[in-house]
Amino acid sequence: MSSNKPSVAVIGGTGALGGGIAYRLTLAGYRVILGSRDAARAAEASQALNARVGGGMAVGASNRDAAEKCEVVILAVPFSTHEEILTDIAGQLEGKVVVDTTVPLVPPKVSTVQVTQTGSPAARTAEVLGDKAQVVSAMQNVAADKLASGEDVACDVLVTGNNGDAKATVITLITDMGMRGIDAGPLANSIAAEALTSILIGLNRRYKVKGAGIQITGLETAS
Repeated sequence: MSSNKPSVAVIGGTGALGGGIAYRLTLAGYRVILGSRDAARAAEASQALNARVGGGMAVGASNRDAAEKCEVVILAVPFSTHEEILTDIAGQLEGKVVVDTTVPLVPPKVSTVQVTQTGSPAARTAEVLGDKAQVVSAMQNVAADKLASGEDVACDVLVTGNNGDAKATVITLITDMGMRGIDAGPLANSIAAEALTSILIGLNRRYKVKGAGIQITGLETAS
């Protein structure tokens, strides 16, 4: 692993999206900590991940321990547990880049756009953490099974946040995962990326496909 690569905790690393993200990062040579409310389950998942990658450096831990021992924290948890888990690990997030992937999906109407009272889960994360951490929103529109498959994802990732350096860090992670990260402006714009997920779920159902994503055209010649 290159020494300039930050250590990354994936909170919700035993879930579908978190597992896919952890796989891509481990494959790219990052030290990844899989966080879970069940530390034993996280340890088991990390062992399976290392075996799949062939010598990866993933480890498992409780959510708090994972958040404590890393430089970048990726929240890959369901909307239904977002508030609970965020509150639980908030004390471990000071000084870190926190990437929120959460989408406000409300079963059974997951293909209908939902808007939370705070505007978006990412906005809520920023509200809870204040100036203690740099919150970035990303990866809402990437299919978990595509990430886990190892196949070419072939989609763009909208990255929003209020700190340019933090967004650059996340875009580098995304690039190393085999996708194109695009600076999509301030964190307030996260609500648009989150809303796209419900639309993509609807497209998957309507057109009987898996893993519909987005691509932004016209940026090929941008400097």
